[in-house]
Amino acid sequence: MDTIRKINNELTIAGQISSEELKKLADEGYKSVLNLRSPDEIGFQSSEQFYTQLLGLHYANLPIRITEINPSSTTQVFQTISELPKPTLIHCDSSVRAIAMVLMYLATRQGMSLEQAFKQAENLGLLDDAIKVKI
Repeated sequence: MDTIRKINNELTIAGQISSEELKKLADEGYKSVLNLRSPDEIGFQSSEQFYTQLLGLHYANLPIRITEINPSSTTQVFQTISELPKPTLIHCDSSVRAIAMVLMYLATRQGMSLEQAFKQAENLGLLDDAIKVKI
């Protein structure tokens, strides 16, 4: 569980998680999992949705590449985070996409504009310098 980091009482981020970690999260009272990985990524676990739902958790998969983070994709992720029962685990392969999305989500919920949240994520090195987002 070294890759799992609790951000607050509602949101936790992680890199790719194992079925054992999913079981532990379910036992700890987590209600849902948001997977930001694409099925074509190396290491994508195709059985994750089945196993997550078998444990009684809600599951959503919104594939997003770090180079494709933009206002539209971010808004879609934010909407899904808002709708999923809490506490929610949000994960990707290494947790970079997950933490970028969660920090921007929290920033906008605290009154920061999406543009400011993108800038903050960029300043923290969470978004690749090659990404130039125009909002």
